[in-house]
Amino acid sequence: MPAKTSNHAHSVSPRKMLAAGRPSLLSRSISAALIATVAIPAQGQVLEEIIVSATKRAESIDDVPLAITAFSGDFTRSVNLDDVKDLVSFTPGVTGNSKDSFIDVISIRGIRTNDFGVGGDPSAGFFKNNLYEGRNGAVVTSLFDMERAEVLRGPQGFLFGRNAIGGAFSVHTRKAQIDARDGYVEVDAGERGHLVGEGAVNIPVNDQFAMRLAGYYSTEDGYVDNTVTPGDDELINHDKFAVRLSSRFTQDRMTIDAFLEYEEREQNGTMYRATRLDDKWTLFEDLYGTSLNGDDGRDIASEFLLGDPRDDADILTIGAQIDYELEWATITANIGYKDHDYFYTEDFDGTSIGFNNYGQTQTGDYLQGELRLVSKGDDPLSWYAGVSFYDEEIDASFTQVSSEDAMCQYYGYYAYGVNYNCVDLYDYYGSPFTPSPDGTLRENNRARGQLNGWAAYLDLNYAFSDALDIGVGLRYTYDEKEFDLSAPTPVSELGAYWALGFTTIGFLNDTRDWDELTPRVIMRYRPTDDVLLFASATRGYKSGGYGSFAFAPELAFGAGTDLTDADGFTADPFDPETVWSYEIGYKGTLLDGKAKVDLSAFFYDYKDLQITVDGQGGGIVVDNVGQVDAQGLEGSITASLNDNFDLYFSASYFDSEGSGLQRVCGLDDPNGCEGNPVWWAPEWSSAAVLNGVFPAERGGEWFGSLEMFYESERGGGWEQLNESKMGSYADWTLRAGYRTTESWTFTGYVENLTDELYYDGSSNGGGILPAKYFGPSRPRTAGIRVLYEFE
Repeated sequence: MPAKTSNHAHSVSPRKMLAAGRPSLLSRSISAALIATVAIPAQGQVLEEIIVSATKRAESIDDVPLAITAFSGDFTRSVNLDDVKDLVSFTPGVTGNSKDSFIDVISIRGIRTNDFGVGGDPSAGFFKNNLYEGRNGAVVTSLFDMERAEVLRGPQGFLFGRNAIGGAFSVHTRKAQIDARDGYVEVDAGERGHLVGEGAVNIPVNDQFAMRLAGYYSTEDGYVDNTVTPGDDELINHDKFAVRLSSRFTQDRMTIDAFLEYEEREQNGTMYRATRLDDKWTLFEDLYGTSLNGDDGRDIASEFLLGDPRDDADILTIGAQIDYELEWATITANIGYKDHDYFYTEDFDGTSIGFNNYGQTQTGDYLQGELRLVSKGDDPLSWYAGVSFYDEEIDASFTQVSSEDAMCQYYGYYAYGVNYNCVDLYDYYGSPFTPSPDGTLRENNRARGQLNGWAAYLDLNYAFSDALDIGVGLRYTYDEKEFDLSAPTPVSELGAYWALGFTTIGFLNDTRDWDELTPRVIMRYRPTDDVLLFASATRGYKSGGYGSFAFAPELAFGAGTDLTDADGFTADPFDPETVWSYEIGYKGTLLDGKAKVDLSAFFYDYKDLQITVDGQGGGIVVDNVGQVDAQGLEGSITASLNDNFDLYFSASYFDSEGSGLQRVCGLDDPNGCEGNPVWWAPEWSSAAVLNGVFPAERGGEWFGSLEMFYESERGGGWEQLNESKMGSYADWTLRAGYRTTESWTFTGYVENLTDELYYDGSSNGGGILPAKYFGPSRPRTAGIRVLYEFE
């Protein structure tokens, strides 16, 4: 990946931590996940070899037999990557960025999370400094003072303490350095009140201890108008603040790296906009006379029954890594604790009628630990072993709010052709109706989980020759989840038959556990010094869990009233999902080392998908549905074009076919979805960065870059409906600036240069709700950045 630095050109000089021992397949794999960054050469020169040594063995990322895209910290800052999900933009085979704190639309090679509750696990694992980041509301953190970031594609069970069935995002912040006193300050100002400040200082205390203090602040006004409340503040705005204190202590054979981080985030929840392309929207127009108004595709028309849409979080993270060197192995211990509070609201229906406002209040804490042992020496056989554990407590309250009269109007008109409010409709039935105090139907439920588990893993690698390594790994995973669910009776006389479809007396309680053995076989072959070929077969696994919005066993509609666990009812359980993933790859250099190529091809068999479906008795059930057979190609090239220009280009192709989809198919013919593709992942995606550097006459240098990322058409649901499909798009950014020979860098930029309108995602209509888009793109934005680095 191209990387901007404060030195001449765009090269990154990695630390070269050399130690005796044969570079093994295992060490290459782990080191790539922990250390690798991608470098662009000094203009017109050969590509710089990147030496990695997280396992205390010197090795190059070019020897790593995994599909990895790596970014230096300088790159993430120079291209204005705001939070960890923005890594999606430049990573082949990964899509689904969004402007909220949810990760359920992140797709890695077409595998994503299909449940937005709190009783399951994400399909994409997010890690910071080797520590698992968790779930919606807690996982999204800002990228500041970064050392590097990697995105690993395909199932990951052997490089981290938690399983990640689709792939993993791994970010590493800059550690304190004992032999350096330096730092930086950067200010970024742009349109719509955009203002970002970031800085860090490294403080060596003595020859064994150092600290690093880093801070970050970002604010920006919104760009989405709500036509229902003209004159109000524009939406999709944010205010974020974060601070991190890191430390390093070394003594003889031991090194301890620790960090304490706090982040506070205030921003808007997701913005929905009806597509206006389906029959339900036509019915809305006939019944309510509703419209979106406004000519800008970024405008919305929403009635916020829960107040201003919010996406707010307070996140505290404490972590430490201890490395101890033995003569024959390296011992590494990771320990971490995270506490978070999260509050979220949105208007899910995407219309000016108060049909479905959604709210979530969530608190949680997460304790984790990992102990691993990595062999040393130059024996042909090398190995890696580890154990890990986690203990999570999660408590979430959900609210779904609708206007009583809007509900009565809709169902009276739909069923009987009468357009009545609730009083008139009930009178039509011959019954009295007393509106709730605020005229709304509020269906509340609460989900509590005590989730814990542990894993043990062993990876053996044998070097048959200098050219051939084969590794075999096995992981055992055990998860236990105790889950409570309650749904009190609503105040409204309409009852709980619109969102949840059930009520309880107290909590429904259940405890279940799941375990699995998952193997991996991986081979590396280097026929020449410039070519690496690799192949792997990996079993991916995601634990079972509980749905947050349904109960079991299912009952007929209207029968789920005043349920109790004494009567045998529990929260909605679902089983694990699994995948067998197969991959072959090529890594090599061309043009006398001036170009580096990375290619991979994969196919997988993905079974028992954990998907949300409409429950028989109402509510949102999570069920194991069908399977997906998929294959794809991914590639990237990093090249020095001449003395002034270098290029990074990546692209991916994805093809998939679903089967056994009868329960999630919304067509009249339930077999009509068979053979349809995974709808949330585009067939094609790509990214490119073209850098240019020119020396200035009086010292320093002029520089510029042109960036692009592209996605082809996606959406439409399993039914492939045109009313919720999103067209292809390309987002371009232009940057230019001047770097002095001293410590200053000045950059001007225009992001989304062509003011392209696109959306984070879409949703089919269902029940009352019309089809809708969500997350309109940020418009063209110009700004300037000033960076000062000091020693």
